[in-house]
Amino acid sequence: MTTAPDFGPAIPATASPEVEFISLTHLNPSTELNPIPSRGIELQFFRRYVAALEEGGYDYTLLPYGSNSADSFVVASAVGQLTERIRPIVALRPNTTHPLVAAQKLATLDQLTEGRAVVHLISGGSDVEQARQGDYLPKNRRYARTSEYIDILRRAWTEPAPFSHDGEFYRFDDFGPGFAPYDKPIPISIGGQSDEAFQVGGAKADIFSFWGEPLDDLRSEIDRVNAIASAAGRPAPRIWVTFRPIVARTDELAWEKARDYVARIAATFEKVRAARRDFAGTPQNVGSQRALAFASRSELYDRALWTRTAAVTNAAGASTALVGSPETVAAAILDYIDRGASLVSIRGYDTLADVVDYARHVLPLVREELAHRRATGRRGSLQASHLGNYGTEYATYATAGQQ
Repeated sequence: MTTAPDFGPAIPATASPEVEFISLTHLNPSTELNPIPSRGIELQFFRRYVAALEEGGYDYTLLPYGSNSADSFVVASAVGQLTERIRPIVALRPNTTHPLVAAQKLATLDQLTEGRAVVHLISGGSDVEQARQGDYLPKNRRYARTSEYIDILRRAWTEPAPFSHDGEFYRFDDFGPGFAPYDKPIPISIGGQSDEAFQVGGAKADIFSFWGEPLDDLRSEIDRVNAIASAAGRPAPRIWVTFRPIVARTDELAWEKARDYVARIAATFEKVRAARRDFAGTPQNVGSQRALAFASRSELYDRALWTRTAAVTNAAGASTALVGSPETVAAAILDYIDRGASLVSIRGYDTLADVVDYARHVLPLVREELAHRRATGRRGSLQASHLGNYGTEYATYATAGQQ
């Protein structure tokens, strides 16, 4: 049994938050490590992936949105019916769906899943991508539209009588009462690093999403969000932080794996860059700009945060990794929880294999440490009690799934 790096002094931890885990649902076996031509959805793989999330003890799954991707509402509904516990997070761009229609669709999903629906609003970080579906609103106005969108969603879910609206972006007369969620308003998540994102997310969101950043930088960003929420008279939003862990039995093996991964990811991205002009040059969104700035200063931060994966992909989406053994990665996740995160998204570069490995070797370590803190009011030492035959279990799982 191996002891993880020490958490630091055994100090009281009586306010250990509820922490939940998110993954992202993939629809086919294609990955950044091994791109595979596909029609989009391979149903057997999709079912196996969703089952792995449910069996692995994840709490949420994000259904992403892009102009050339599967519809996030339809996929979320399928996830809801294939699971009993997983909460589907619908990624939604306000330009694609009128807010009253979105309220209706989300409430329907919430009814079908008995209160499990969540929505993540994407204001849009790339003019090129937005234009693919006819959205030409300037980037600095898209969060203003999102702000109005949120107000309409919440009114559509809660107003007991018809209401009208005449705003900057939307106008309608005598709507309602709308179709109601299962039992309460659906949680609304927002992400982004622009000033507009902070203002809207802090003042109106239930969840604020970040990509993985150095610990002290993220803590200052969380403080900023919380201050805006306080000034608006709202509770602080829950903090969602996303990582792409690269895990192996030991730290040394994990770094060997990481170096192999980054070479393969870089080759894949070069092909994407050649095909899509919005993947080249300086990204428009501030989150990607921050990720690249961190990567230019250092490849490694804190306990295990690796930025090389962001550098080789031009920070196209969540791309910073946590590298190490299960206990090192679990300890790094706990560092972020200590800074204020309570929703932790971990998705791998080897998609389904990583969902299984994280569930068996990382999630239990984090949860056991948090349970120890709740029970004792003190930090514990992290033990690799779940490693077993790490690195061989998924091969058996994958082979069985292909038979």
